[in-house]
Amino acid sequence: MIAFDEPYTHRGSQDNLLGKDADAALVKSLSSEKQVTAQTPPTFLFTTDEDTGVPTENSVQFYLALRRAGVPAELHIYQHGQHGLGLAAGHPGTQNWPAQCVDWMRGLGMLPK
Repeated sequence: MIAFDEPYTHRGSQDNLLGKDADAALVKSLSSEKQVTAQTPPTFLFTTDEDTGVPTENSVQFYLALRRAGVPAELHIYQHGQHGLGLAAGHPGTQNWPAQCVDWMRGLGMLPK
């Protein structure tokens, strides 16, 4: 859950986490894409177009906020894969995300080459 109170928000999750009548200031303060600063850690994101639980727009908006703040970030959108894939073992295409993340972290010097 990244974005609250947006057209692409998973409304059920927002209601379960904050209640149906949550204060607007609280909603904004918990919307991750609205809290990004230059101090936000480097971020690797992956999502899929088949995820009906959390629409891809959440990751896209978070990535754009990271980019505006100058935070190193990488976003991968895979066509196939449902919500909650974890390491995506056995899911063709999507299963590559852990290795891509490792490569990205090495490129930033976060892991040895």
